[in-house]
Amino acid sequence: MSTSDSHHDLIAALERRKEELDRTQDRVEEYGEDELTTLADAYEAFYEVLDIYQDQVTGDDGDIQTIVEFQGEVDRVMGKVSEDMIHADIFEEADEYLRQKWFSDADFEHVYDLLDPVATLVERLDERDEALEAYREARRDVRTRLNECETEIDDLERLADLSEADLDAPIERLEEPISEYNDAVEEAFREYKRSASARNVVTFLDQMEQYPLVEFQSPPPDVVEYIESNPPGEEPIATILDYADYSRSKLDHYVDEPNKLKHAIEGHRAYLETLDGGPLTVSGPPPPAEQLRYRCQELTAAVNRIDSDVVALLRTVQALPRETDYERLQRSAVVRQELSADEREQ
Repeated sequence: MSTSDSHHDLIAALERRKEELDRTQDRVEEYGEDELTTLADAYEAFYEVLDIYQDQVTGDDGDIQTIVEFQGEVDRVMGKVSEDMIHADIFEEADEYLRQKWFSDADFEHVYDLLDPVATLVERLDERDEALEAYREARRDVRTRLNECETEIDDLERLADLSEADLDAPIERLEEPISEYNDAVEEAFREYKRSASARNVVTFLDQMEQYPLVEFQSPPPDVVEYIESNPPGEEPIATILDYADYSRSKLDHYVDEPNKLKHAIEGHRAYLETLDGGPLTVSGPPPPAEQLRYRCQELTAAVNRIDSDVVALLRTVQALPRETDYERLQRSAVVRQELSADEREQ
């Protein structure tokens, strides 16, 4: 089935559901929704009384006390039946028929037959409600397909926007300096984390809050509090993690209040172990020129605190928009990374 046929079927189904809804709504409006709702309430109450008491008052199970109770419940329901209500005469006839001393199942079947015209009218509400739900479901199907079409259109527009990219452009002119900087800054951060005190690292991370483009995850507050307030904070992170592995009796020889260290560090080991220089790198493919300029400005302030020698490599990256055909190269890099072979062909 073609896409066009699929769309046509969805629309045709929606139109059929709308026609059915209109038809069932017209049948409800023939008597009025409020009137049919009132009728349905009375019918359901009457039917419920019949259903509850039929086995209790028919045959050998019937007794005067239960029958009187049953007829009292019928009277209670009849109190809801006004003279001007639709089919009030049917309810009155059923009520009159039930004013007898003894009952059989045939008596109840006769009352059910009397109430059939009422049930038929009440069904109009059910039919309308079912048609409404079917119509809503058909609308959801159309809306879902519409959203899928919009996504397809967005994808095709993106492909069209990228269609003029030069796939043969020498993108290594961007990749090589970025890769060289990324390798250097990640190694510099590893060395910084390995040799600097945990307190210095926490201070560095706190300073990074001033640079929204350098997206380090903030350290847990209890880790910060412990490192800033206790002597082990002067040790590198690796040493503190080693301490956390010691038994409490062994750790007692190295730090004061070993329980305090374990409580602060053990639950956040994953954060401390995985902390790396990823937030200091430049993505590949790189962002548009203006975004790269802002990112390099913030990275310069951050990297200077770790290893000023790496800043020279960052300046080379920052100069790429000035020293290369950056827009063409960046666009080509984006196309090569983001698009599959089939998408490139499209």
